[in-house]
Amino acid sequence: MELDAVTRSYARWAPVYDRTFGAITQAGRKRAVAHINRRTGSVLEVGVGTGLSLQNYASHLSVTGIDFSDEMLDKARARVKAQRLDHVTELRQMDARQLDFPDASFDTVAAMHVLSVVPEPEQVMAEIARVLKPGGQVVITNHFTREKGVLGKIERLSAPFADTLGWHSDFSIDTVLQQPTLRIVAQGGLPPLGMMTFLVLEKAVS
Repeated sequence: MELDAVTRSYARWAPVYDRTFGAITQAGRKRAVAHINRRTGSVLEVGVGTGLSLQNYASHLSVTGIDFSDEMLDKARARVKAQRLDHVTELRQMDARQLDFPDASFDTVAAMHVLSVVPEPEQVMAEIARVLKPGGQVVITNHFTREKGVLGKIERLSAPFADTLGWHSDFSIDTVLQQPTLRIVAQGGLPPLGMMTFLVLEKAVS
């Protein structure tokens, strides 16, 4: 998906995101944040959007959020201010393909329902692996395509409309599993109907 298509899509979706995609992806966000809350240290949320997950992070964490969409970030900043979310240390506009953080900056990176909407997801995963500390975890929730069945056929048929929909319906899990320093430590299905996947990757300690 091209960057200008992402920009247009999320400018269009920002006013209604919480009531549409936000509602559909709520279960995944809750599970991801519950997992992260058992950890300590610094958290980077890639694709923080309107900040729907921010209020659920534990107060002992230090959370930084990034997003490419200024419209989404405006809503996230308003949410942080209104709810006095002191554990949220920073919200920044940033291209996830070029994260403006030093190597090994974060104990945990969250990527919730974002990897199938960004351009060059392989590069995004490379950047996530770079800024993650050794022994740290990447917590992912996302839709991944099915190879078989009715849903798989629907996903393939809708793939040409990715720029209009704002996400890739035929997104393969192999896309996020190419970093040699990351290994799977947890994987499972999420509502609705197991259409989403919960995935945790851990960075090797050299």
